[in-house]
Amino acid sequence: MGPGSNRSCDALHVKTPVRERYRSQADGLRTLVGLVAIMWVVELVNVLDSYRLDRDGIVPRSISHLDGIVFAPFLHASFGHLLSNTVPFVILGVVIALAGARQLLLVSGIVALVSGLGTWLIAPGGTVVVGASGVVFGYATYLISRGVFDRRIVELALGVLVAVFFGAALIYDLLPKSGISWQAHLFGGIGGVIAAAALARPQRGQLRPAGATSLPESR
Repeated sequence: MGPGSNRSCDALHVKTPVRERYRSQADGLRTLVGLVAIMWVVELVNVLDSYRLDRDGIVPRSISHLDGIVFAPFLHASFGHLLSNTVPFVILGVVIALAGARQLLLVSGIVALVSGLGTWLIAPGGTVVVGASGVVFGYATYLISRGVFDRRIVELALGVLVAVFFGAALIYDLLPKSGISWQAHLFGGIGGVIAAAALARPQRGQLRPAGATSLPESR
């Protein structure tokens, strides 16, 4: 084969990883759009059904309503409630989605589980908790703490930006207020840190020359 063929092969090898990287980002963004679409479709059905679906939210310490941990992030008390969660969900979710659909789903799953379980355990009895605000808190704390566990400058800088823009709102929404579950916010935030620790990329060890072996010390 001639030199031209070699250049073509080299170009193909360069383009393939680039395509794969952008494909992963596109998959992540599509997954985020899908999650938001589910929330809005569920809310539309909920309105048409006189908000009966909200009964499937988190009912604290009710064994029969444990599945509410799964359903609650997709249920909202009104379109206003949904919109107030959708905006930060999308803003923070886009950043996570750029790491791929798998990363977005893993972070969302960990955060929703920790937030839901914590709410189920300590929220006041006789209440029903719905909404994605716990997941939003988890997204924020995941982005804030991710750089600490990954030890990457870009992620640390991004975490600082998230803390600057969302920090005051996060602290305010942790204060107990009537009709708002600070428990979901608190445990969602804890879930975000857990997700950052659990999904941290392993650090690379020292590079060694190819073929090098460790020899015992001579005594």
